[in-house]
Amino acid sequence: MNAPLEWSYRVREIPEAGLPETRSATAAERASVAAALEAVSCEELTARFDIRATGKGHYRLAGKVAAKLTQTCVVTLEPIPQTAEGTFDVEFWPAGSVPEQGEDEVEALSAAEIEPIEHGLIDAGRIVFETLSANVDPYPRKAGAEFQAEAIDDPEASAGGPFAALQKLKDRG
Repeated sequence: MNAPLEWSYRVREIPEAGLPETRSATAAERASVAAALEAVSCEELTARFDIRATGKGHYRLAGKVAAKLTQTCVVTLEPIPQTAEGTFDVEFWPAGSVPEQGEDEVEALSAAEIEPIEHGLIDAGRIVFETLSANVDPYPRKAGAEFQAEAIDDPEASAGGPFAALQKLKDRG
């Protein structure tokens, strides 16, 4: 499966002063994002970010993503509009120089996120999509919607718990 956002940048084409970028997803990209997120649709998706060289062949990708989506309510199954926003700050290093994460690491969350530069490309689209995916409501619910359990029609079955009906069948046999 292809990535929903194929926004890659060649490191050799990134200016010394950095590359400020604003990207808006095309209709096809938004449809691909919606499918990957299992949303009804993605009406808008915009990312603003900078890619800057930090020395030794390392780069930093930092920015934010914002999207307007239509998701399905987990209670009523009605489509509901949602928004999602997130920020990212990721370092890209040449593939051979990315340090391996050991078990003796002090704190995984305190370390900078480091991604490999593969084939001379910085995959900004993957980072944008992963950030968006992490910030989309996994259980969207329409305002005021509440789950209502169905009532059991047989009062005898509900009076004795879930196994009362089985006991009744066993007693007959």
